[in-house]
Amino acid sequence: MKNFVFISPNFPTNYWQFCKHLKDNGLRVLGVGDCPYDDLLPELRASLTEYYKVNSMENYDEVYRAVAFFISKYGRIDWLESNNEYWLERDAMLRTDFHITSGFQVEDMERIKYKSKMKPYYEAVGIKTARHHIVDNYDECKKFIDVVGYPVIVKPDNGVGASSTYKLKNDDELRNFVNTKDANVSYIMEEFITAEVNSYDAIIDSNGEPIFETGNVTPNSIMDVVNNGDNSIYYIVKELPEDTRKAGRATVKSFRVKNRFVHFEFFRLTADHPHMGKKGDVVALEVNMRPCGGFSPDMMNFANSTDVYKIYADMIAYDSSLKTVGERNFCAFAGRRDGKNFKLSHDELCQKYAANMRMVSRIPDALSGAMGNQMYVANFPTEEAMNAFYADACDTW
Repeated sequence: MKNFVFISPNFPTNYWQFCKHLKDNGLRVLGVGDCPYDDLLPELRASLTEYYKVNSMENYDEVYRAVAFFISKYGRIDWLESNNEYWLERDAMLRTDFHITSGFQVEDMERIKYKSKMKPYYEAVGIKTARHHIVDNYDECKKFIDVVGYPVIVKPDNGVGASSTYKLKNDDELRNFVNTKDANVSYIMEEFITAEVNSYDAIIDSNGEPIFETGNVTPNSIMDVVNNGDNSIYYIVKELPEDTRKAGRATVKSFRVKNRFVHFEFFRLTADHPHMGKKGDVVALEVNMRPCGGFSPDMMNFANSTDVYKIYADMIAYDSSLKTVGERNFCAFAGRRDGKNFKLSHDELCQKYAANMRMVSRIPDALSGAMGNQMYVANFPTEEAMNAFYADACDTW
């Protein structure tokens, strides 16, 4: 029996479904986390052969000892994953230290975690990237801006989502940022791109080939959602555009991805750009070597009438999957912010779209910065119907 160590299987809460299907496929699933065992979802407890609670997931020695215990009890570890951006580097350290060769190692982290290091891998397959500068001092940053012009975007070179991301529009804002930025964080500065985010989401087999593909579109800026407390909207596409598919598959090859669930983000230009291309072109943003966050895997299921948790578990167990894709729809996410005066109340929105709703829930605080506080997930056969839902969900007095 093969051993799969799942790091922090309790977060996000929907990840118990990975564990269930791994178990159903004959793997021994071993969990490591800081959540008390009795607080785990019953479905997760039923999917784990054993759970090792640590006091803190941030304490590497504790997590290391947990994996060592599993090895002493169950033998060689075949897979170790969290499928979570926050723990990717921790996963790689554990794999390297315990010679688990089925995933990324420490030496791979720079090219998949640092935005500046990703760029050559895009460029190697002909995908354009924004010009950039690693933030150092005011004068050097100003030289870069003299070439690309204001505004510019600054964000941590190694960071998750839109956290600590800013748009600088003039010299005063640049000077203030340079003088007040966190000295312990390396920031990347990039030219501003007028675009929407289009993603390529896929489950990749051991040969670097996709066994499932879809994508999502984020019409509004995640940076504005986080920084301005805006509502959050995005949707799973009904059909993956061919140019996104082509860019995604090329990126898989360039980054040498195998045996992973990935979420690659691209910009689709909404205006011509002198360096990046014409309106409608697909250009690079960043790679994420894990599933799209939050409840996106469930949305992929709703949009494609399938089960990506099972497809992933099939990839791990069999390197293929017979799970099919059924009727396709747009699957829309709307994340409302608390404190806004919406035209339709919660009950009115749920009643009007009762036939379309697939999930209605409060969003965990850890995810609310980018996703809002109250979520609604709904399926629609057409883009027009979906846009009407977004108007009803987000319009305020």
